[in-house]
Amino acid sequence: MLVEEVMKTELMTLTPTATIADAHQLFQNYHIRHIPIVNAEMQLVGIVSDRDIRDASPSVFDDHTDHKTLNNELYSIMSYPVKTVHPLDFVEEIAQVFYEGKFSCLPVVRDNQLIGIITEKDMLYTLIQLTGTNVHQSSQIEIKVPHKPGILPEVASVFGQRRTNITSVLVYPYNDDPNYKILVFRIQTMNPLPVIQDLRNAGYELMWPNNIAEPKV
Repeated sequence: MLVEEVMKTELMTLTPTATIADAHQLFQNYHIRHIPIVNAEMQLVGIVSDRDIRDASPSVFDDHTDHKTLNNELYSIMSYPVKTVHPLDFVEEIAQVFYEGKFSCLPVVRDNQLIGIITEKDMLYTLIQLTGTNVHQSSQIEIKVPHKPGILPEVASVFGQRRTNITSVLVYPYNDDPNYKILVFRIQTMNPLPVIQDLRNAGYELMWPNNIAEPKV
């Protein structure tokens, strides 16, 4: 899945010469957490978060605070340079950028022009879509398999024999053993018992569900 498929394109932006009060008003009106700071050519020059504004704003409990600080320009508190991503980057890959950089949002830039923004919430929603957990009446099955070529279609054929619709497939390592992988299938059925039995009959080791007893003959 590409960044351009999940990014927000309706952006609230300000210029570096806008004031802290201007940004505070935008945060209140639109319930957003980040404002990209751009120049006249819509080139990204910085970013301001709601936390930046809170830290820079005078306390409402202090009668002696100089409220003129709200007239300070945003270039004085904005973060720069800004880490950005491209609209054709894969969401799965920029997830690592979010994790390693501890970012809560990343502006999307193409040809030096700001065209969108992607947030932690967008990433979480995308994960839900990729794993198929948003599909109603679905079940999850996890299978330990040898790490060898052709194992995925081999296992998937068991579902095909039951004409079971697979809504998502994930592959991840099995502990620290490079000889095995875990295949996670989400299938569109509320009764996975028949296909679970088929998998067991085919000799596959189920990690989940692993507590459903085989039916008595």
